[in-house]
Amino acid sequence: MPELNAESIAFRSALDVVRSVEPRIADAIAQELTDQRESLKLIASENYASPAVLLAMGNWLSDKYAEGTVGRRFYAGCQNVDIVESVAAEHAKALFGAPYAYVQPHSGIDANLVAYWAILADRVEVPYLKKFEKRQINDLTDAEWAELRQAFGNQRLLGMSLDAGGHLTHGFRPNISGKMFDQRSYGVDPATGQIDYAALLESAKEFKPAVIVGGYSAYPRKVNFAKMREIADEVGATFMVDMAHFAGLVAGGVFTGDFNPIEHAHIVTTTTHKSLRGPRGGAVFCQPELAPQVDRGCPMVLGGPLPHVMAAKAIAFAEARRPEFATYAQQIVTNSQALAEGLLKRGVQLVSGGTDNHLVLLDVHPFGITGRQAEQALLDSGIVTNRNAIPNDPNGAWYTSGIRVGTPALTSRGLGVAEMDQIADLIHTVLAATTPAEGSKAKFTLDPALADRISKQATELLAPFPLYPSVDLG
Repeated sequence: MPELNAESIAFRSALDVVRSVEPRIADAIAQELTDQRESLKLIASENYASPAVLLAMGNWLSDKYAEGTVGRRFYAGCQNVDIVESVAAEHAKALFGAPYAYVQPHSGIDANLVAYWAILADRVEVPYLKKFEKRQINDLTDAEWAELRQAFGNQRLLGMSLDAGGHLTHGFRPNISGKMFDQRSYGVDPATGQIDYAALLESAKEFKPAVIVGGYSAYPRKVNFAKMREIADEVGATFMVDMAHFAGLVAGGVFTGDFNPIEHAHIVTTTTHKSLRGPRGGAVFCQPELAPQVDRGCPMVLGGPLPHVMAAKAIAFAEARRPEFATYAQQIVTNSQALAEGLLKRGVQLVSGGTDNHLVLLDVHPFGITGRQAEQALLDSGIVTNRNAIPNDPNGAWYTSGIRVGTPALTSRGLGVAEMDQIADLIHTVLAATTPAEGSKAKFTLDPALADRISKQATELLAPFPLYPSVDLG
């Protein structure tokens, strides 16, 4: 029997320890690896973290409370957490060329909330405190607090609409961001499916927002952040960018100049997974003048930071600084464009007609089905995607008329342009064979034999590209 490598030993041992307490959990963890190895993962927001990133999360750092910031904690004994957070921030700043990095947020939503409150505190609280001769916020009277709350309220935010590709946290009314702010959305040009910057400027002039948000979760094109900063400056708004989806493309040098948000925004948020290929978590980058407000993320918005996840972030940032990550980031876009071309030549309708980034948005209307039906039909065929609204979607945000696909995960496995064309063929075959059930936006019919055949083809396609080849669970 060949000698096991360190990674196999580590994961086998970890599962043995878990199994000794609750076998069902150990089995579910092992099964997840099997499922991911056998499925075509095309969810644009998912990826595969390295074994080093995964292992960095399972350790004694999980046991520490560490509210506060480096060197200024509300708990004793945080010297090792200080090292971890400092190293993570050091790598993050170097990776993105950012003057300041805050690596505590637990998720992208948390990062956005930290950013929003930091912006509001900077725009409202600081001038307000100057009015009271820079007294400490905790020293204000009840009447002064009432005045401050009134000043915080009804601030305006302009963000991309959900059906145009924006995120829930960009002002969607049911989300907390849509309740914090007096919100308005900008969309895309109906003719091109792309942002109309002239229309965005006119909307900003009319609405006069305190915050303009750039970034997206389902917009398949580059965004000109230089133009958006000009618009924000013209109306006196703080410009915030949520780069959660495309952070890896920024880190890898694919998005540069006008398309690099770090160079143009006042404050930038991100997740640390997705195209960045790290752990589930978030981060905030900002100009130095906003750093004191961002540092108040805990306790302003966050609970105690998660030291074990910050350790994994440090590993992911360090990995992304290696030269091979730039090659990987470029291949993500190359694969995405190849997938789009493969779909287009088979007659599939794409929002905006193609892609500049890591994702492709399919309009499944022409197939006579909803996004929900398409999502399940593809899943039944071994292809993991997610349904997504398209601009002016008649089926709304639940059933949708679109499917979002992305290439970061499959690019991590080593798949290339040739495989993207084959995947496009599999997707088209499934969608063309799916028939909606009468009167239902969810039910459909798909020949089980066809679904089984596509699933087997997907598995065969993945065979030369093993997932975690260094990990053998036995």
